[in-house]
Formats: sequence, C-alpha cells, structure tokens
Amino acid sequence: MIHLGQINKLTILRDTEPGLFLGDDEENEVLLPNRYVPTEFEIGDKIEVFAYLDNEERIVAITDRPYVMRDEFALLRCSQVTKFGAFLDWGLVKELFCPFKEQAFKMKPGGWYLVRCYLDESSNRLVASSKTQRFLDNKELTVDKFDEVEVLISHPSDVGMNVIVNNIHSGLIFKEDNFKDVSIGDRLKGFVKKVRPDNKLDIVLGQIGYRNIEPNAQLLLDTLEDSDGMLPFTDKSSPEIIKEELQMSKKSFKKALGSLYKQRLVEIKEDGIYLV
Repeated sequence: MIHLGQINKLTILRDTEPGLFLGDDEENEVLLPNRYVPTEFEIGDKIEVFAYLDNEERIVAITDRPYVMRDEFALLRCSQVTKFGAFLDWGLVKELFCPFKEQAFKMKPGGWYLVRCYLDESSNRLVASSKTQRFLDNKELTVDKFDEVEVLISHPSDVGMNVIVNNIHSGLIFKEDNFKDVSIGDRLKGFVKKVRPDNKLDIVLGQIGYRNIEPNAQLLLDTLEDSDGMLPFTDKSSPEIIKEELQMSKKSFKKALGSLYKQRLVEIKEDGIYLV
C-alpha cells in the first residue's frame, strides 16, 4: 500500500515519457514526475519518496521532503487565505490546506501557526489543523516518571508553557521549572518530572537531579510528594516511628534525607521535612 503523507520505499518499475512509475509489494503504482527523477537509476532500484495528491487530486510521488509528515506537528507559515480556508507553506509545490473549521484562531497571511498534518478520511486529502489539543491523549500514557522525552513547545498558559510530549501526549512546563528562553514550535529534549493522578505530565527541560538517587531517597521523595510536600519527621524522630511510617531504618532514613538535602530537593525545619 502506498501511504499518503509518509515516506514510501518503492521499486522503479518502468521509465515513461512523464516520469518513472514506481510500485509497492501489492502491485500499487504511482508516478514520479520527471522533475524528481534521479540522474542515475536502474529498473528494479528501490527509491524513497513522499506521496501526496497533486493539484489534480492524483496520487503522485516526489523526492522532496515536506516540513511536516502525516500525523506530525510543525510550526508553519500561512501564505494565503481564500474563501475556502488557509494555505500553509510546508516546503512543497502544492501548499497544505487548513479549513476554517480546523483553525483555533483565524489565520492571517504571514502568520506562523503550530499545526497537525493529518489525513481527512472524507476527502482523502492531507490537511492541517491548528486545534492541536484534540490530537493528544493522556488516557493511556506511554511514558513514566524520569523518562526522557521529545518536547514540542505548544502554547503559553498562566502557569507555564504547554508542550506536546513524544507527538502524542500533552504536558506542562511550570514557570518555576523553565530556565530557558523557548518559543512556540521549538523541539527540545525534556524529562518527565511528575505524573499526576489525572495523568497530566509535568515536564522539565534539564536533567532531573534526583533521577538516579538511591532507592530509600526515592521512597522518601515519593512519600513527600504524596503528603503534599511535608512529613513531620526529622533526624530526631524515633526509630520506631520512622520504621512504622516509612518502612526503613533510622540509619537508612538519615542517609536518604542527607542525599535529598545535598541536592537541595528538601528543606529541613524543626517540625519536619519540606519539599523545595
């Protein structure tokens, strides 16, 4: 099957006047126009091409690569707006269409917009949508705490910057966790700082300092987070209470606490331990 909006590895079948005809293993064929034909080739060679519909709504193969593939997000510039919708520059001769109904805000020529490229099943056309949130799903997460992830900066909010995680999940970088000058459309490496009970993801852009701390320190940290950031224990607490509440020895507790304190992850006060 030849996949629209994606890179296909096809076989050169025959050389004709309009170009090369390529085929897949299911005997589907597509034309590679002359302007994209390589200078050197042989019948039977494999070639990687991008497939989409040309101006006459025919499937065509090209060797150019668009700025965004099907089911991906990218920041694109609007080149023109017509009575039908907006057209976006995605690096190909035929521009990417964004219907009015798929515009989160009315697009204007020259503006830059974060969009998702997808296949409209009703028309079998590749189109764009700036309503990006509807393509994200956090019901079943594919990431966990401390995982390294690919981050795409989406849009700002009152508490931070919304991001797209690994092209499928939504996440948030809180203002206090953001130490970089970022812009919409930036692609960065990040880490999952926290997975909230409702599957919301807290993301940080830098390496998490306590990612590789020893197990007892991690347990103490998790218990603090589950206790609203405070535990009424100190190094003066009795071994019996620590064992009963934290399931670790007083010695292990002090070692874990010291590890977190050195990394400035906790603050020790007279009435207990507090998350920084």
